[in-house]
Amino acid sequence: MANKKHLTIVIKLGTSSIVDEKTHQPLLSILSLIVETAVKLRHVGHKVVIVSSGAIGVGLRRMEVDKRPKHLPRVQALAAVGQCRLMSLWDSLFNHVGQPVAQILLTRNDIADRTQYLNAQNTFGELLNMGVIPIVNENDTLSVTEIKFGDNDTLSAITAAMVQADYLFLMTDVDCLYDKNPRIHQDAKAIEVVEDIAMLDADVSTAGSNLGTGGMSTKIVAARLATSAGVTTVITRSSSPGNIIRIVESESSHPTTHTQPGRESSSTSTPSKLTPPLPLHTRFIPDPHPIRDRYFWLLHGLAPHGTLYIDEGAFTALANKAGLLPAGIVDVEGTFAQQEAVRLVVVDRPFNRRRTSTSATTTTTLKGIDTGMERVNTSSNTTEHKAEEQQNKPKEETPGMISEKGEVGRALVNYSSIEISRIKGLQSTQIEKVLGYAESDYVAFRENISFFPSSGSSSSFSSSSRQREGRMSMSTRLARSVSYGGLASAAGLDGDDGGRVAGGGDGGGVGDVVEAGGDGSRE
Repeated sequence: MANKKHLTIVIKLGTSSIVDEKTHQPLLSILSLIVETAVKLRHVGHKVVIVSSGAIGVGLRRMEVDKRPKHLPRVQALAAVGQCRLMSLWDSLFNHVGQPVAQILLTRNDIADRTQYLNAQNTFGELLNMGVIPIVNENDTLSVTEIKFGDNDTLSAITAAMVQADYLFLMTDVDCLYDKNPRIHQDAKAIEVVEDIAMLDADVSTAGSNLGTGGMSTKIVAARLATSAGVTTVITRSSSPGNIIRIVESESSHPTTHTQPGRESSSTSTPSKLTPPLPLHTRFIPDPHPIRDRYFWLLHGLAPHGTLYIDEGAFTALANKAGLLPAGIVDVEGTFAQQEAVRLVVVDRPFNRRRTSTSATTTTTLKGIDTGMERVNTSSNTTEHKAEEQQNKPKEETPGMISEKGEVGRALVNYSSIEISRIKGLQSTQIEKVLGYAESDYVAFRENISFFPSSGSSSSFSSSSRQREGRMSMSTRLARSVSYGGLASAAGLDGDDGGRVAGGGDGGGVGDVVEAGGDGSRE
């Protein structure tokens, strides 16, 4: 066939696909099949990246340790031993077929800096152009909770976005997603196509292995991230890596026919009588308006250090290409410095605060839940505060926010939290008078702001956010935890929350992303 498209394919392997859970012996049969598959994909012109877990599992075998220890330095030491052996194993297997490989170890800190993110992206690009297969893992030797991706499912999704992959294959010990646990329910139905993850109703009771950190729920989170970047994501069985080639070839010849938006399909495409049926798998359809490069980095490469509460007028201005001015900021939460990332949350005005009669500090209440945020009154808006105090004097307390509509995006700020607390609600011309200097008229430039998709326009946000209020699915909570600094907490839901991911609302999760670019168009 002439002019076959050359694709970039990321293959993610979990620890259970690399080492035996009990003996910790490398599963050479599966690894050899993965190598064979990757080389076949390379020979037809595709670019391949492997995201490989297993360093700690291999380290356990090398040091003859029975089970994964709980003491962090010991785990990191085992990872250092195991990563060396694991990479040697990969290099040896690929060397038999003459395929060069490269090792790339990442932590969240490595991509939090924009320059380092671009350097990593450029390195990936050069390796792929040279015909090398990069083998990626989290740098467990250095990682602690604050800088971990949380699991390699998340790392694989960020890697796929970084290399602008066409496919992300999440290899696991089951064929696909099911609406019920197939080990318990014989009538469990396979979910083969997912167009809207927010509406997904699947069983995620299968937790990660004793050696790994992931599970089915983390794979759904990874699918959210990857599809938002325009990457087709596939969950399939790791013991049959040859399925990857069949799925890619089938999709190239017969693209998936989309179902109605927001629906799942129990089948992909109808094969002809001469075409053997495809192996069972779940395909997540990519967002038709993907977010990439800087805007993806703003949302998923940075951990937010605080929150800015903005009014609808400010949000409308942002949706229409303007930067964030202090006049549109209602309040500030958290402690952060210049050029650090913050969450953007839209609220209704007026913003009344519950006050104590014995202190100059105030405490903000969000939907009746005390956040414990302390504020210090400043002289810059003394008149405004006095008027508000007079108005509220007969009342012992007033409601916190009339309505908090949820997080709509992220921003890199030009001022610290203390500075923004002093200039919030003011005109830009007043900044220098209050602070004694003015770094910028804007709290955040428009190019440093990125939105989630349901908040892509002010009109769609206003209607959809009210429908969504009070309803947040587990899948959305899991996905949002990724961009809050990693999946360490989300992965803990695998065994404890167990059960199901049932989409609710219209999908304001992390993976559903839309960006109004510099010209107001979607990126």
